[in-house]
Amino acid sequence: MRRTALTWVVVGLVGWALLPWYLVSGGFWRFDWILHLAGDSRSALGWALGGRGWLWLPALGFAGAALTLALARTQLGAARALVASGAGGLALLIGEANLVGTRFGLFEGENPGLGAGALVTAAALLFITTTGISGLGKGRGDAFVTGLVGAIVALVATFVFYPLAFILVRAFELKGGAGFGIGEFFPRFFSSSVWGIGCLTGRGYCGPALNSLLLGLSTAAGTTFMGLMFALIFTRTAFPAKKFLRVLTVLPIITPPFVIGLALILLFGRSGTITEFFAWAFDWEKTRWLYGFKGVWLAQMLSFTPIAFLVLIGVVEGVSPSMEEASQTLDAGRWQTFRYVSFPLMRPGIANAFLLGFIESLADFGNPLVLGGNFNVLSTEIYFAIVGTIADPAKAAILSITLLTFTLSAFLAQRFWVGKKNYATVTGKADSGRHAALNAGLRWTAYLVALPWAAFTLVLYALIVFGSFVKLWGYDHTFTLEHYIRGFKIVVRNGIHFTGAAWDSYFTTLAISGLAAPLTAAVGLATAYLLVRQKFAGKQAFEFSTMLSFAIPGTVIGVAYIMAFNFPPIELTGTGLILIVVFIFRNMPVGVRGGIAAMSQLDASLDEASITLGANSATTLRRVILPLMGPAILAALTYSFVRAITSVSAVIFLVSARHNMATSFIVGRVENGEYGIAIAYATVLIVTMLVVILAMQLLIGRRTLRRADRVEAH
Repeated sequence: MRRTALTWVVVGLVGWALLPWYLVSGGFWRFDWILHLAGDSRSALGWALGGRGWLWLPALGFAGAALTLALARTQLGAARALVASGAGGLALLIGEANLVGTRFGLFEGENPGLGAGALVTAAALLFITTTGISGLGKGRGDAFVTGLVGAIVALVATFVFYPLAFILVRAFELKGGAGFGIGEFFPRFFSSSVWGIGCLTGRGYCGPALNSLLLGLSTAAGTTFMGLMFALIFTRTAFPAKKFLRVLTVLPIITPPFVIGLALILLFGRSGTITEFFAWAFDWEKTRWLYGFKGVWLAQMLSFTPIAFLVLIGVVEGVSPSMEEASQTLDAGRWQTFRYVSFPLMRPGIANAFLLGFIESLADFGNPLVLGGNFNVLSTEIYFAIVGTIADPAKAAILSITLLTFTLSAFLAQRFWVGKKNYATVTGKADSGRHAALNAGLRWTAYLVALPWAAFTLVLYALIVFGSFVKLWGYDHTFTLEHYIRGFKIVVRNGIHFTGAAWDSYFTTLAISGLAAPLTAAVGLATAYLLVRQKFAGKQAFEFSTMLSFAIPGTVIGVAYIMAFNFPPIELTGTGLILIVVFIFRNMPVGVRGGIAAMSQLDASLDEASITLGANSATTLRRVILPLMGPAILAALTYSFVRAITSVSAVIFLVSARHNMATSFIVGRVENGEYGIAIAYATVLIVTMLVVILAMQLLIGRRTLRRADRVEAH
């Protein structure tokens, strides 16, 4: 304990005395700040000697820790003093950063956004505190475990709860910025402009809250039913083209937003290809039926059916064949077996898929923006409240709370219902035999529902590629490479020059996604390690807090980050770092769940044997657990990378001229009516993600086979 604490004291003093305390122009990693150590790039020590006396306060934590290590004679006394010193110094740092010269400031003074010196100092004080906690016997007395818990709690508090607090506070803001109170919150929250029921009574439009609720329920029901039909075909039939069908079901996951909606417009819009054909062939009247509830629902069905399928295929496969065989042995028919045995065992998974579809529908931003028309939903209303001609942050906050209420309710219901039923079919016995085949009626129902949908998906994607190679889809189908040239032109003259309009956002997207993916996987897998392998106080609350960001729609996160990180003490807006951070904490729950699933398959005796042989938890994690989790790590990396590229609802608020993302670029082209270049860019992104996924799958496959070969050899 003493050696670890001393290490963090030294690291913290280096950060406090040598590194720039505030943000530096040009970024820390360019190291230009080294030339200006006597100017604005001074450390806390330099600023304190220059008159900012409040910057001496964090150093008191290091002084207390150093005295403790020098004078304390008992382990327990040293541990208590380290906790007091570290926590006290951290509290002083947070206090001076927020109370001096900021929007919270009680004291005047200059206090720009905190920089690398403040980050290193805060981390050192945090780990001094957690080291002291381990000395008190918590976390099995392992400083690595307590430090990991402390780090993740601090990150979640800073980048999830802290931004959400701004949403909650701004919702209680009085008109005209005259302060805060509850007098105007409830009237605005329950306003008819939010909860109107005009569409149900025939007296106008419904409010965005009711629209979002009805759309979410419809999408959840449709995607769950469609996903179940696909899952039954894969697991209970002899359909010959299952591999090709699976590619079609998963393809929408790697599709950038707006693309499906844009393709539907070019097919079914008032001047769409199919609309024009039916008007010519059958003299049907051209209408705008696509714009509104029907169009958004259709686009969401295409977008989210793959998610329901991926959830349900494992559930359908997991039904015990022995139970189905027992049913048939007792003279039950195939339909009776499915209805009374198989389907009840699928109910937890079906509820899981339903609630997941509901949350995804509420959080969807791209499809309602393109196809919504007069059908307003909460996600788009939040966007227009921020970027509209008259910005209204208080309205955006109230709408965000409404949306958060829906999603958290669904999330908690999912956890309660699925958690309650999750182990109902676990018997502990190995199953042998084959799943019961479907009766003819159910089999043909699955075929007639799923196969036309798959064909429609195939046609849609073929037309997306086709649209990128014609001058103007629907009007001029002359073959051209103009869209690709405008977006991705390369000039070879005195070197290679990427002159296309899309290259900048493409490289930025790949760089930020490439940085965010391993960090997301690392945070998620570290959290999974703590949840599966360690026991500590508050474990349930810790798990819920790490999963909370999954239930928060991207639109809400984007608004919260703008409100929280646009001003000191944490000033990130306009930087690439804020995009990396939002991707990490938006996608972290996937890494957590993947890590839990993989780690649960590793016997705890492996850890115990390592520790018995003298290794600590950090060495055990690095040398024993991680080498056995290659597939899970690569899967988390792949998913995080894909989600970072296709994300739009959060980053639409956070991009800047220097850090423009691909999805933001596509949005701009769609708004300008430049559909060709938008579709061409989307096609390039789809190909890029397919290449990455295939490469990852090859790596996963090789590792899996190698491990299997070793097992067989033994």
